Amino acid sequence: MKKLNLSEINFVGMEVDQYVKQTTSKDQIYLHHTAGNSSGVRCIEHWDRDSRGRVATCVVISGLDPKKSKNGEICQAFSSKYWAYHLGVKREVFSSYNIDYKILDKNSIGVEICNWGYLTKRGEKYYNYVNGEVPRDQVTILDESYKRHKYFHRYTDEQIESVRQLLVFWRERYNIDLTYNECDFWEVSKRALRGINGLYTHNSVRSDKIDIYPCPRMIKMLKQL
Repeated sequence: MKKLNLSEINFVGMEVDQYVKQTTSKDQIYLHHTAGNSSGVRCIEHWDRDSRGRVATCVVISGLDPKKSKNGEICQAFSSKYWAYHLGVKREVFSSYNIDYKILDKNSIGVEICNWGYLTKRGEKYYNYVNGEVPRDQVTILDESYKRHKYFHRYTDEQIESVRQLLVFWRERYNIDLTYNECDFWEVSKRALRGINGLYTHNSVRSDKIDIYPCPRMIKMLKQL
């Protein structure tokens, strides 16, 4: 299988005050999707302009027909050895599970996949949450609803391959366990909250999140790691 080619990564870069330029050990990886447009470049540029502070992930993977990028392109905001806030886990979440609070963002790597997330079907058409129509060939229909949603924007094959390459690269660099544990991926996981080495999703620490969703093609890839 193809390995990650660092020269093919599109380094967009962010101002240093938009992330924490502090080298930290890495024990976890969290998969997210943006719930936004398909351009990793535009996503990073937006983060660089907004007033939320140091909220970002180190890479964003572009989707179909993006401006300033291409499908599956890995766009880098900052080095994975640094960090930014990407989880937003409140103290009460830890206390509700009788787990000591810690800033998980500091020792984890976040990956954003450009994707609209859940969709709504009206008649024979599908719409994202900002009422934009999504073509049928970009729709994934789950066999069973996930968090009350059955229709989702499709992760492209190119995006899934880029995720795979990144995960393998980081496993080699940081010794992060990539074992797919279903119980840790789709509901809040005590292992994730405790900071245990491994691969997780935003769902693993936030019950109010739906990223990533249980895409069968993504799961198949993760099981093969």
